[in-house]
Amino acid sequence: MKPSQPRLHPRNRHQGRYDFVRLVQACPALAPHLVTTPRGDTSIDFADPAAVRELNRALLRSDYGIAHWDLPDGALCPPIPGRADYLHGLADLLADSGDGAVPRGAAVRVLDIGVGASCIYPLLGHAEYGWRFVGTDIDATSLQVAAAIVRANRLDKVIALRRQPRRDSIFRGVIGPDDRFELAMCNPPFHASASEAAKANQRKRRQLGAPTRPDQRRASPPSLNFGGHDHELWCEGGEAAFLRRMIDESQGFGGQVRWFSSLVARSEHLAPLRSRLARCGATEVRVVPMAQGAKQSRFLAWTFL
Repeated sequence: MKPSQPRLHPRNRHQGRYDFVRLVQACPALAPHLVTTPRGDTSIDFADPAAVRELNRALLRSDYGIAHWDLPDGALCPPIPGRADYLHGLADLLADSGDGAVPRGAAVRVLDIGVGASCIYPLLGHAEYGWRFVGTDIDATSLQVAAAIVRANRLDKVIALRRQPRRDSIFRGVIGPDDRFELAMCNPPFHASASEAAKANQRKRRQLGAPTRPDQRRASPPSLNFGGHDHELWCEGGEAAFLRRMIDESQGFGGQVRWFSSLVARSEHLAPLRSRLARCGATEVRVVPMAQGAKQSRFLAWTFL
């Protein structure tokens, strides 16, 4: 028997097809971006960054009570169902290592490494579970945009933002001596160079096969559908090198963070990362599978406690 593939988490709000009637009611600006697929279904052109941005705005408003959310052109525009799945998986991790109940409320404090302009994990995590967040980033402009979103939604008391002053550091410089976190989470840079990121985007666009109206033609070449600045998309050595640094540096903060975690896009990275964690003295390591449509992913979590 073929093993079952992982699906969206049972608590994920985005099972099945998007309800575009409801989403347009929540965000009328989404309506001009609706298209009809060859099968006759309503969708959006996922290769159009403006359409993806309006879909995110509608989802945040209708499903999470986030009334104000916007991104500048070129900023990473994350797919919300997959981001929500990571948070639900982390909630289960805390439940499994606690009394079996998913912990909710401000007592749970989460560190988001690379919060980005979208501030997506703190927004979703607070809406779903009432958790408090500290989001960090090396880019001052991204933090300014994220701060504007936090202020506009009056979430200043539950979402704090910190600038990471050193590009070669992940936890050093943003975790203070008195900080304590239940979770640390991260969506690391995936690619090893700008050219690699550009080629991957071209492949993704071909795979999307974006639907268009019969009477609609593009007037100019399309841009990145989900966007992303250089520091969000690539770093020297790519994902594997970033995660090795993250593991090595986490040792120094093992008493201040209950569970460290990161998304891992490539499954072949898991075995060497597990070996590195064993050498670093991690007391428990978990790999949690995730999926969104045909895309398979997972996150790696470890603790020194």
